Amino acid sequence: MSARLSPAQVAAALRRASTASPGAASSGQTLPGQRPPRAAQALGAGTTNSAPQRGAKAPAAPAAPAGSPALRSGAGEIRIIGGQWKRTRLPVPHLPGLRPTPDRVRETLFNWLGQDLSGWRCLDAFSGTGALGLEAASRGAASVCMVEQDAALVARLQGLCQRLQASAVQVRRGDGVAQLRQCAPASLDLVFIDPPFDGDLFLPALQAAAAVLAPQGLIYLEAPTAWADAELAPLGLALQRHLRAGAVHAHLLRPIAKIHQI
Repeated sequence: MSARLSPAQVAAALRRASTASPGAASSGQTLPGQRPPRAAQALGAGTTNSAPQRGAKAPAAPAAPAGSPALRSGAGEIRIIGGQWKRTRLPVPHLPGLRPTPDRVRETLFNWLGQDLSGWRCLDAFSGTGALGLEAASRGAASVCMVEQDAALVARLQGLCQRLQASAVQVRRGDGVAQLRQCAPASLDLVFIDPPFDGDLFLPALQAAAAVLAPQGLIYLEAPTAWADAELAPLGLALQRHLRAGAVHAHLLRPIAKIHQI
């Protein structure tokens, strides 16, 4: 498995990606038939600043069909998309507010991150079905802490980890924000933040994650509205990638300090 790239290698990859394809860099998209290097996937060739700002009126999206992954409250099963447990199915219980990240969004996210997460230290602050944390572990993450408050979901996650023999995964019952606040500074390479959409946990979770993120770390944020750079800058974060899929806005965030280093 390949080692994590150094900041110098990341910067070089970004420069190559930007020089080779300026149009693709500005849009955050890869040209047909072209696959960006891992570093360019992980840090992005450009920031998608065209995302609608929170509070602004976004263009109307087609209504999602009943039971669609973006809107449903838990139904059936989802699958792990890549890595050693590829195609493994994960049960999704019918629980109020349970909203597993759609397969399409997870596939895009891990295209951004790269397929090999060897050595990455990850924390999934609102695990739910465990799809994000298990996807990271499947792709070689060194450690994945999955935090969930619901006792039944915790038991399901523990059972899944035993079945998969996921020795790198630790399941904890508790508050995701509180768990982040207990982490040491610069101790995490990747934090997943996907709280209930009807709550007010986004800001405290982002604040806590930014405080413990490694200099080369990344935050994945899933929210019902887009977060703009103007809102993220006071937290020391910048938008790297953005995707809208139905009612879901997926963001990849990085520390502002990294931009200055590059």
